Amino acid sequence: MTRLVAIANQKGGVAKTTTVHALGYALVERGRQVLLVDLDPQACLTFSVGADPDSLERSLHDVFVRKMKVADARRPVPGVDGLDLLPANIDLAGSEVHLLTRTGREHVLARALEPMRDEYDIVLIDCPPSLGVLTINGLTAAQEVLIPLQCEALSHRGVGQLLETIDDVRMFANADLNVRGVIATMFDERTRHGRAVLDDVRTRYGLPVLDPPVRKSIRFAEAPEQGRCILQHAPSSQGAEAYRALAAVLDEAWR
Repeated sequence: MTRLVAIANQKGGVAKTTTVHALGYALVERGRQVLLVDLDPQACLTFSVGADPDSLERSLHDVFVRKMKVADARRPVPGVDGLDLLPANIDLAGSEVHLLTRTGREHVLARALEPMRDEYDIVLIDCPPSLGVLTINGLTAAQEVLIPLQCEALSHRGVGQLLETIDDVRMFANADLNVRGVIATMFDERTRHGRAVLDDVRTRYGLPVLDPPVRKSIRFAEAPEQGRCILQHAPSSQGAEAYRALAAVLDEAWR
């Protein structure tokens, strides 16, 4: 059975895209067939895998607006057998306006992905840094949510807002949506503040924090420029090993 997972946090800059890309690659290393869905009009995931969002002939926008099949809009990630991308570009911002006029607008992505479920073991959905109709589509399509959390106060504040949105989605569109847990990103174990934020997330929201945390590293900034994830760019780095370990934990839970 295909596992559909949304990676969401409405605060930008918390490593959502990095997490989607790295987990996708790590899961392919473990023999899984993975589809990455770029649900963000900024198209950072699309750029990060080496595609040019401005020159795409087909994208998720065509799926939403022109009712193109996902099978016709997806593309393989170069050099990575078993990893495909449903890409995005700035046109997706127009899709958001279009979706607001449609009946059942929160279910459009879920319906589009349905015919693909036999082709992939795991679908990872990179949600935009907002709580609008695109993110609602991601949460409605997903069975689970992973929350990347930069260990600082503003990112922490966003978790509460996201959980309220998840409760709304459960009430109106996807009653079975489960929060798998928090992934600590850009973590600096030397600071008391970072550890305190994680402890507060556990106690205040009752959320599991998945181990290991992903520590800060300049390697993460370097990788997208080459159209690669951290596991390709610096395969023996702490960051790469952290995402491999997280992928192993998740993969075992999903089997």
